Amino acid sequence: MSKNETQTDYKIGQDNLQKFGLDIHNPVFAISALLILVFVIGTLISPTEAKEILDGAKWWSINNFDWLFMLAGNIFVIFCFLLIFLPVGKLRIGGKDAKPEFSTFSWFSMLFAAGMGIGLMYWSVAEPVAYYTAWWHTPLNVEANTPQAQELAMGATMYHWGLHPWAIYAVVGLSLAFFSYSKKLPLTMRSAFYPILKEKVWGWPGHIIDILAVFATIFGLATSLGLGAQQVSAGLNFLFDIDKGVNTQIIVIIAITAIAVVSVLRGLEGGVKVLSKFNIILASLLVLFIIIVGPTLDILLGVGTTLGNYASNIIDLSNFVGREDDKWFHGWTIFYWAWWIAWSPFVGMFIARVSKGRTVREFVIAVLLVPMIVTAIWMSTFGLTALDQVISSTGALANGISDKSLAMFQMLENIPFASITSLVAISLVVVFFVTSSDSGSLVIDSITAGGKVDAPVVQRVFWALIEGLVAIGLLYIGGKEALQALQAGSITTALPFTIILLVMCYSLYKGLNDELKLTK
Repeated sequence: MSKNETQTDYKIGQDNLQKFGLDIHNPVFAISALLILVFVIGTLISPTEAKEILDGAKWWSINNFDWLFMLAGNIFVIFCFLLIFLPVGKLRIGGKDAKPEFSTFSWFSMLFAAGMGIGLMYWSVAEPVAYYTAWWHTPLNVEANTPQAQELAMGATMYHWGLHPWAIYAVVGLSLAFFSYSKKLPLTMRSAFYPILKEKVWGWPGHIIDILAVFATIFGLATSLGLGAQQVSAGLNFLFDIDKGVNTQIIVIIAITAIAVVSVLRGLEGGVKVLSKFNIILASLLVLFIIIVGPTLDILLGVGTTLGNYASNIIDLSNFVGREDDKWFHGWTIFYWAWWIAWSPFVGMFIARVSKGRTVREFVIAVLLVPMIVTAIWMSTFGLTALDQVISSTGALANGISDKSLAMFQMLENIPFASITSLVAISLVVVFFVTSSDSGSLVIDSITAGGKVDAPVVQRVFWALIEGLVAIGLLYIGGKEALQALQAGSITTALPFTIILLVMCYSLYKGLNDELKLTK
């Protein structure tokens, strides 16, 4: 396909709506908006029924296709490691003369903030404590409240936040970056399937792929925005005794959305990039402080121990045959895998957007291995500090997890300068959500504008507002049940997307191999 063909709306056979300063790809935008509207209205009318239906769909997917989620996750990890060592690893995204748009620090800050920053804030305390105290059974049926349970609590937590999720993001991100910057195709999900579908990718097969991507992204972001509002409001209640009810949560969402809109208006350089770097620096300072005032030696030694426990248990945790810890396995691991896959269009496309000029090998190492090391440091710092408090019967965590959104603040309460560190934690949650909202609106806008990265900024503002309005509407009218229905709906999209990502692996390798032949 020639550059001229891609510049003339890449032969999709549809006209763009270029009125009122907009640049929209009709089928994807219109159908996505309609489906979102129908879903939200239906959920608001009957939140309990919607939750029951979507929960049923979610658990049907998880219980009947656990083997597919686990097998696919393992394939993604193996595939990424192969890309590091195969000859295609030397290919440069954008061509041999392409230069990176962002410094290595800025690049890593953005991909990490978009990928997992907020999740680490929410789960770095709650998850290890839950596994150790058997809040929802234990991984591999280990006996709770034992030294073995402590080791496996950290190993299983790292398993959920280590190689597998980042391999999922790497597959999507590298596919989109390669086909967009090296093959000059639009930056949208359908482009990754051009080697297989050829010109059909610009028709309805491509429309369906992009619509699913929009659906998963907007619902995933709105769900996370609602959950993040709960954590922020819990923190405000913990610090200042402010009511943590729905009204406070809505005010938090409005504030986050407003900051996100400002970030959108400032653009990628002045918005997401600046906020991501700020958050990485602030998070690093918080980690350093906890290492100094917490169980310092346990944390420093614990990073290696955590990685060791992760490595020694990764085979057992990756196995999906004959598992005896069925409730934990489905409730945690399969749920996580489905969640990462549902988020992959958003995170993968954003990573692709900022990764021009990197080699395939550099890309995979940075996206796969570097975050794993950082995550090990983060999880060891917060998780081991929390477990130390549980084991020594210090503070509220000694009684287990009563409220996941409070777990981080309950841990911080028992270290010096608790008010300051808690305020820092709230700030981190807010800024991580702002960067997610901003980068998410960039991704959705790119998909609905037919893969354009220079669409009018008003469209990104529109999607940032929609994310906030969906979360507010569901919280205000439907409450927690409506939010859970939205989350279940997002996770349900992971089943078809798992198949899409597996096909994407083949398509990516075919594209890379063909490109390697051209360079010889």
